[in-house]
Amino acid sequence: MDIVISEYIEYNHNEIINLYESVGWVNYVEHPERLREGYKNSLCVLAAYKDTELAGILRTVGDNATILFIQDIIVLPKYQRMGIGTKLIKSAMEKYKDVYQIELLTDDTEKTISFYKSVGLTPTNEIGALSFIRM
Repeated sequence: MDIVISEYIEYNHNEIINLYESVGWVNYVEHPERLREGYKNSLCVLAAYKDTELAGILRTVGDNATILFIQDIIVLPKYQRMGIGTKLIKSAMEKYKDVYQIELLTDDTEKTISFYKSVGLTPTNEIGALSFIRM
């Protein structure tokens, strides 16, 4: 499969909403203006294209020196388990290899734990850390 990873520069409402809907991320879809603003204020957004179709996206926020937070990583269900998520994560990790700390928050499932460990990330409970959130 020929996948091209590049920076996502021009926000396309329809393709982004389609991507979020495809994985059931309803909060984003119900607040499209908030999502657009989030993209506008992101540190970097990487896109994975299969021909002209947006197959996946990875969105980061941070200061580009001490912290990078991978806010969103989504792959269309029909392209999942084909290495696209891995390519997106590795591209971000390479781009920000000098950033001290890279974090993300995700579901606590065996599938997600296995995936993120496979790309070199460590669950915080394995390093004696704890995360807090307000939603």
